[in-house]
Amino acid sequence: MNQEQIIEQISRRTLLIRTEAGYSQETMAAVLGMSKKTLVQIEKERTLASWTTVVAMIALFSDSEIIQLLLGDAPLEVVRTVAHNGLDRPKGKTLGGKVWWRGIEQEGQYRIQQNLISQHYRILDADDYVWFSTFDEEEALERFRELLKNQGA
Repeated sequence: MNQEQIIEQISRRTLLIRTEAGYSQETMAAVLGMSKKTLVQIEKERTLASWTTVVAMIALFSDSEIIQLLLGDAPLEVVRTVAHNGLDRPKGKTLGGKVWWRGIEQEGQYRIQQNLISQHYRILDADDYVWFSTFDEEEALERFRELLKNQGA
């Protein structure tokens, strides 16, 4: 998944996200910092939302079932991964990936998981903190091996 795909998917579902939140067009436009006219254009699929608007929508409505069906249970992690072209630093405690994640490999205190929705990979430690996130499986495996090597050092 890349920035353009996220923009398209969220833009196409803006009306559903707004309806799910129970907001009027006026309220949703105000929450997102845009004009009602712009929101209407996005909802009618005449234009796409900007990356900034999409990121704001994902951040503000990250518990939305619609957003989670598109991006999984960690939508902000997906956005960070795309925006930073992968994450390579310890970042945030997770719930451990019991629902939206498939285990790929586990050794020592680290494990690799793949999100069933977005298909991105992440490395968690034994305390469920994210150490790395990417859409590239080989890159995830390489970083996993580095972490294991450093763990033994």
